[in-house]
Amino acid sequence: MAVKTYMAKTGEIQARWYLVDATDKPVGRLAADLARILQGKHRPEYTPHVDTGDFVIVVNAEKVKHTGENKTKQRVYRRYSGYPGGYREITVEEMLQRHPERVVTEAVRRMLPKTRLGRAMLQKLKVYTGPDHHHQAQKPEALEI
Repeated sequence: MAVKTYMAKTGEIQARWYLVDATDKPVGRLAADLARILQGKHRPEYTPHVDTGDFVIVVNAEKVKHTGENKTKQRVYRRYSGYPGGYREITVEEMLQRHPERVVTEAVRRMLPKTRLGRAMLQKLKVYTGPDHHHQAQKPEALEI
């Protein structure tokens, strides 16, 4: 008798909510762990073509840590609008001052699949500067990463 393989179906998985404090966590390690949870790879019923991941709330994004001496000055975010003169560069140091939540979001986005499913997974990531968030009704479980 052959053993059947379980494949999760859309809407069959009940998503949980997790709360993560980013204080003094290295950005890359934090992003790798968050991407794993958003994809659902921490669950036994993980299915690659179904969104089996959970919601993640990240607080204190401005307190995230970069290892190395000059990473905040050397690492650069680049974007191009498609227009002449539309090439922009911003260092991590400037990004942490202006929009600290984008540092975490970008790191996680780059670790997720570059597909429709990956974009849906990224929408389940909620990043906030400071310790406050407005998802208390979901009763998120504190997750130590």
